[in-house]
Amino acid sequence: MDDVVVVGQVGRDLVLVVDEVPEAGGSTPVRERREMLGGKGANIAVGLAQLGAPVALVGVVGDDDVGARLIARAGADGIATEGVVRRPECDTALFVDVVADGWRYLEDVPDGVLLREEDLPIEVIARAATVVVQLQQPPEVALKAARAASGRVVLDGAPERLRDELLACADVVRADHREAEQLTGRKIRSADDALAAASELMPKELVAFAVDGVGNVFMWDGGELVVPLGDVEVVDTTGGGDAFVAGLAFALTRGDGPGQAARLAVEASGATVTHPGGRPNLTAS
Repeated sequence: MDDVVVVGQVGRDLVLVVDEVPEAGGSTPVRERREMLGGKGANIAVGLAQLGAPVALVGVVGDDDVGARLIARAGADGIATEGVVRRPECDTALFVDVVADGWRYLEDVPDGVLLREEDLPIEVIARAATVVVQLQQPPEVALKAARAASGRVVLDGAPERLRDELLACADVVRADHREAEQLTGRKIRSADDALAAASELMPKELVAFAVDGVGNVFMWDGGELVVPLGDVEVVDTTGGGDAFVAGLAFALTRGDGPGQAARLAVEASGATVTHPGGRPNLTAS
């Protein structure tokens, strides 16, 4: 299988499972604590590696001990880390996921751990079969990465700026419900609404939009598919979208058709939301 490069966030995930979130001035014991490699870019790369794709990660950590440990963890996961920059005099990003009756997410992402244009390993990006560009990076950097790609470009999310320029580079577009509305300027209340919104981005190899309470819709040249929400016990949704992107990118890179890729993406997401934390645990099928 050809290489996949993921351009996106890298950070430390701290997951705390509690029975209830205390009110102001209160306290509660932590029932389960997990610390792991996280951030959306790293989660996608982990999922791809678990599925069997040769994958490289492009992102930034600080020059602290946490950053060093995260790079080592990514390497142990089978991810190429030469594209992960260690930024001097900067703390690594921290994501705190509190899981109780639903989840609450706290982020500390210093400006220094956002990618800069000079951080991008252009030669690595240019020779990849698929480049996943995770749009929580500065739009100018995301655009440079997308334009450097000679293979498939997968956009994940919705940019703050340069929407048209980024979409022009994209072969695959994936967005959650809020991001899909932001990308298209349309209100999405149903699968039909989402399909109509996706049609505005065509022609693309594949467009995938989530619809809250419904499932996921997919559109490609000559086809469309609605995949309802799976019958799984949802514990924590934080990593569901990342696993979805990993499954989608993996399937398309190995040559699956859009329908097969859609189903693997939904299966990967469903498998990930059944446990606390965003780290996936995937196997290829």
